[in-house]
Amino acid sequence: MDLMAGHNELMEKQKPVNEILANNETKPRLRALLVSSQKIRDFASKSLHLPNNDSYRSYADLKRPFAVWNVVAANEFAVEAKKWCFLVVGCLSYRGYFSKDDALAYANELKKEGYDVYVAGANAYSTLGWFDDPLLNTMMYKSEARRAGIIFHELAHQQVYIDNDSGFNEAFATTVEQEGVRRWLISRGKQESYQQYLDDKKRDMELNLLLKQTRQRLKAVYQRKLDDEEKRAAKKIVFKQMQEKYQHLKKSWGGYNAYDKWMKQELNNAHLLLIATYHDLVPMFQTMLSKEKHDLKNFYTAVEQLGSLDKLQRTKKLNSIATILQRQNK
Repeated sequence: MDLMAGHNELMEKQKPVNEILANNETKPRLRALLVSSQKIRDFASKSLHLPNNDSYRSYADLKRPFAVWNVVAANEFAVEAKKWCFLVVGCLSYRGYFSKDDALAYANELKKEGYDVYVAGANAYSTLGWFDDPLLNTMMYKSEARRAGIIFHELAHQQVYIDNDSGFNEAFATTVEQEGVRRWLISRGKQESYQQYLDDKKRDMELNLLLKQTRQRLKAVYQRKLDDEEKRAAKKIVFKQMQEKYQHLKKSWGGYNAYDKWMKQELNNAHLLLIATYHDLVPMFQTMLSKEKHDLKNFYTAVEQLGSLDKLQRTKKLNSIATILQRQNK
């Protein structure tokens, strides 16, 4: 299924939420989730100052577990993602497909070319404000925090989006997501739910740190003067050590094992890159938010100003924030 056909199918399946709620045959579970989603959507614009439009005021059931499947690729001996460039969104660190079979077929082509490849399902789909994006069945999480987070995240992309910088865009949206969920749950008096959310984010952060350290170790291996077979052997050792460290890390999580299946895969460079795209720059954006005393309007302005710089200047600015963070953490 090509991108335009997939997009059209998604848009054709959507129905206004109000229309679904007015239908007496709407199942109670879906009704409750849609009512909740509309309160979250109102909160996003009124309290988080995110775009006030018709995005997430309609609903589409795609009859599948994911909205799209993203293909991530890297050279066999590199920890930088392959880039794909598109007319509207610029260059991305992944390539999306509406069909899992199409994504796997393309991934196999890349494997034949010698790339490390990873295919991951994504629950959300965003047109970055070009169209009014619908809620999808793939976004209707059981967890209220995750359901709210994905709406805040996708609306953040409509608020600020910088062409050709996936890491910048995803880290910004993730920062808005986390701040939004904090405010939403506290405003609803759900401190226990917020604590559970914080526990989830702490585990995420610890896992992300492990993956980041693994990327750094792999980069050091690839830069050494070794032949290809020696690099492949060293690469396997690094991934095995990462899996062993994960088992040690998991002991502090009280039996939480949601990452077990992912960790048991035959891992390669590409597996480390999608998470990096979303999380590596988050501490820098959180520092910017703190500097603005958690005033989101001012934060958006500061991010827009940062985004207006060319890539070299932007990276230099973010690196300076990272240096400050490192000093504070010592």
